Amino acid sequence: MSAITGTTKLLGVIGDPVEHSLSPLMQNAAIAQIGVDFVYLPFPVKAENLETAIAGLKAIGVHGFNITIPHKQTIIPLLADRSDIAQSVGAVNTVWRTEKGWYGTNTDVEGFLAPLLAKKPDWQETEAVILGNGGAARAVVAGCSQLKCQKIHTIGRNWEKLQQFQESWQTAAIPVDIQIHLWEELPELLPYTGLLVNTTPIGMSPHTDASPIDATQMQWLPPNAIAYDLIYTPRPTKFLQIASSQGLIAIDGLEMLVQQGASALRRWLRQDVPVSTMRNTLQEHLAAKSQHPS
Repeated sequence: MSAITGTTKLLGVIGDPVEHSLSPLMQNAAIAQIGVDFVYLPFPVKAENLETAIAGLKAIGVHGFNITIPHKQTIIPLLADRSDIAQSVGAVNTVWRTEKGWYGTNTDVEGFLAPLLAKKPDWQETEAVILGNGGAARAVVAGCSQLKCQKIHTIGRNWEKLQQFQESWQTAAIPVDIQIHLWEELPELLPYTGLLVNTTPIGMSPHTDASPIDATQMQWLPPNAIAYDLIYTPRPTKFLQIASSQGLIAIDGLEMLVQQGASALRRWLRQDVPVSTMRNTLQEHLAAKSQHPS
């Protein structure tokens, strides 16, 4: 990393907790390779301190920042404006300063799409099934809409929450037509599913032996289907282990993390960024961590 001086511009990530964030690792690796006078720092911010913290970031001249749990929604009233995609998703994860104040967008959608578009350009004949209907699922729905998937199905366990989820898209800045289903209906959908996305925390460390669907259900997917898990620890998850063992295409959440971070850095620096450096930095870190867990 370049020397930090009085002219170094500040970037960062706010959240609670924020100690686990991998963003400082990959962003500072990219910044060092580019050779610009920036540094990316983690800022722990409690929910009750959010408004004060955002005013403080402005006061000390922070150039831009990312937002993680639990502030992706609550920061919205503190922004001067936000993009249509952020309004539709209902969450902001990237912010930069403008003459009018803080402007927010959501780069999770771009991050989600990047590995899919690398696989194939045309998704108009693909049916997408999304496991879960929480905050992470919103970015996936928006992404599948941008892909122009033939149908978008969302699976959940609470019918009332599913209905609310569906209705929220009808009045979004970018309306999306989605079909909702209870978990028991999943077997009827799998034979027609070209893209299966897990947005639930099932399978995340430390519960690494869990999977949202089992090997029998995975067999019902078409042979060219893609199984996409937003989780990136462990690598691979049980869900993706099952998918790979059956010859399906498996994608984990690490590339989404890298690509959403690269998208944010491009906006802040207004130039191309070394995505491969960001990816390699995280892969090396996670590999070392798996060999020497704390």
